[in-house]
Amino acid sequence: MALERWSFDLVHSSINFWVRHMMVSKVHGRFGQWTGTLDFDEQNPSASRLDVQIDAASIDTREAQRDAHLKSADFFDVEKYPQLTFKGTQVTSTAPGVLQVAGDLTIRGITKPVVLAVEYAGRAKDPYGAERAGFSAKATLHRKDFGLTWNKALEAGGVALGDAIEINLEIEAVRKPEAATVQSETRA
Repeated sequence: MALERWSFDLVHSSINFWVRHMMVSKVHGRFGQWTGTLDFDEQNPSASRLDVQIDAASIDTREAQRDAHLKSADFFDVEKYPQLTFKGTQVTSTAPGVLQVAGDLTIRGITKPVVLAVEYAGRAKDPYGAERAGFSAKATLHRKDFGLTWNKALEAGGVALGDAIEINLEIEAVRKPEAATVQSETRA
């Protein structure tokens, strides 16, 4: 196999997260609008590339007031920083169907290295002749590393928000039958 260009099927994919709230529960959310490029070589995963751009204003925690606060300068400051980006720098196969995707994540203009633990679920043809591939990925971030420092002390002790953010990606990628093989290129 060679390096192949895949598109993201946004209807069957999601970028989800959760953070501790009031030190006892988890608040879940997602980003609804994003795009990117996946060039994948199943036989030689280290040749693969991944770049993703997320619309910061598409954050959705199913609570309008919280979402507005998350879009404000206290958190994502979407007016000044409209996108979160991930640019993959290295893909490593650690076992059959298990990958590590290292990359640079940028939030609020701050770029930090992140490693995604990825499960590759394989590929299959859909009823329309296109190929589909499935990936699940997880990572833990520390929000303060990205300038997301807002918090509030609780009367009983502790804080309103935890620092660790758990990220969970469920990706279904599609490659149309006429999609061309991607030419290898040197990465800087």
